[in-house]
Amino acid sequence: MSFPPHVERYLAQLDSKPEYFETLSLDLKRRRDVNIMYRVDDIFYIHIYRPAPDEMLRYIVVRPEVPSANLDVIDVVEEMMAKHIEADLKFSSPEELAKYLESLIDKVVEVDNGVEGYKVSKGKVKMRRELLDAVKHMIVMEHAYLGVLEPLLRDPYIEDITCPGLGPIVLVHKVFGACKTNIEFHDIESLDRFIARLAERSKRPVSLRKPIVDASLPDGSRINIVYSTEVSLKGSNFTIRKFSKVPLSITQLISGGNVSPLSAAYLWMLLDNSMSVWVCGETASGKTTLLNAIIPFIRYDLKIVTIEDTPELFVPHDNWVREVTREGGEGERITLFDLLRAALRQRPNYIIVGEIRGAEAYVAFQAMQTGHPVMATFHAGSVEKLIQRLTGDPINIPKTFVDSLNAVVINSAVRVPKTRSLERRALSINEIVGYDASSDSISYVAVFEWDPVEDQHIFRGVGMSYLLEAKIAEMKGLTGRDVRKIYDELFVRAHFLEALVKLRVFNYFDVFKALKYAQNYGVETALDRLMSGEQIWR
Repeated sequence: MSFPPHVERYLAQLDSKPEYFETLSLDLKRRRDVNIMYRVDDIFYIHIYRPAPDEMLRYIVVRPEVPSANLDVIDVVEEMMAKHIEADLKFSSPEELAKYLESLIDKVVEVDNGVEGYKVSKGKVKMRRELLDAVKHMIVMEHAYLGVLEPLLRDPYIEDITCPGLGPIVLVHKVFGACKTNIEFHDIESLDRFIARLAERSKRPVSLRKPIVDASLPDGSRINIVYSTEVSLKGSNFTIRKFSKVPLSITQLISGGNVSPLSAAYLWMLLDNSMSVWVCGETASGKTTLLNAIIPFIRYDLKIVTIEDTPELFVPHDNWVREVTREGGEGERITLFDLLRAALRQRPNYIIVGEIRGAEAYVAFQAMQTGHPVMATFHAGSVEKLIQRLTGDPINIPKTFVDSLNAVVINSAVRVPKTRSLERRALSINEIVGYDASSDSISYVAVFEWDPVEDQHIFRGVGMSYLLEAKIAEMKGLTGRDVRKIYDELFVRAHFLEALVKLRVFNYFDVFKALKYAQNYGVETALDRLMSGEQIWR
């Protein structure tokens, strides 16, 4: 495979060449010796490796760079560009600004491959094509985008980015976990300048009087900033919770062990039949990741309304209404409660709430009671904790309402004994059976449970599912002995998902297309065509 010149130069200096991947799957995290490279876009390539068994993984951004001996050329070019800038220019997007900056650079720079370094002559800066490409890249990234952070924000496999102060930026990779990057700040002044610019881009300026800021970056990612050494002893710091433009697919989660093909097929059965499913867990347990992955199980032709504080949900369906809260400022404050109440008038087939925390839970249960299925995430480490929080202050849902919720997935970040690595797992999938007046309690059944020793999801078995037998089978007209046929459909769906995993169909949109095909032609037909080699996801 051919790489851009800057990548070829980087690879040429390595003793051990990395293995290249076009896309990453979660099963790569099981590797002991990591030395891989993948492409973010036409410019940025990432090299991840472990320098020694007891050291943190290194995350190297490979991009065009101006040699340190010629760094002053950037100041020279920018000074000459300033003479050509037109007054009162406005740009509708970073891409538009980037094109304008490139046009200015072309006005003041001339390619001369016979020049060593650069030279200024007759009102032009002359340099080699290789240096010009690097100069363009660095100027455009600095002024149109977010500078050194841009490759990290573009990388779809990154969850969190942390600058703890001076030194290297550390990130959490969806596949490889914690990694130390080759991006670092060496002095307090440059770090403070960079953070001040980040705050301005997020329209929440930071200062010594207001050193702590929560804001959103232009791409929707959430950023928390702590400014100045008075508050943060290692220097100003920031943490970014990434907004992923393309979520992880259910096949990626199956491949990585988060769920099994059978438990994923079970969730598919529920969502294909308008059941309300909530994904619960503690902070950083992968709730939103799992929620996004199972949204394609909803029929492709249904209307979905999503409601969020921070836009993190992704819906591939055409009929998607996306709504977010507003804190006030220039207009009236709009809360999750307001949006959820309004959604009931929009005739949705599914309502999905990014995270339920307070009074909006009451409206969500009203919606479920009136036949509107609701998906959501919720902070609770078990079904018992979920019920306690729902029925206690400040939410106060009556216990008799709770069985409007059909199923609860408990997700968690756990240390897997086999690999000794921190992984995300669906610890259980639970059916809410009903309210028992005699004991004033909610009964539920764990249909799937995770076995930590074998790292497997255990299915309780045929005849154990209240939702499949008492609700979904009835919807399908299965009665008497025929009720057991509902499990045949469950296993066929599991085989279908397993086949997609074996074929390495990991792209979120490809998985959605394959599911759409199965919804149109039937799962058995779709599975047969997969087995015959037909690429039904194309």
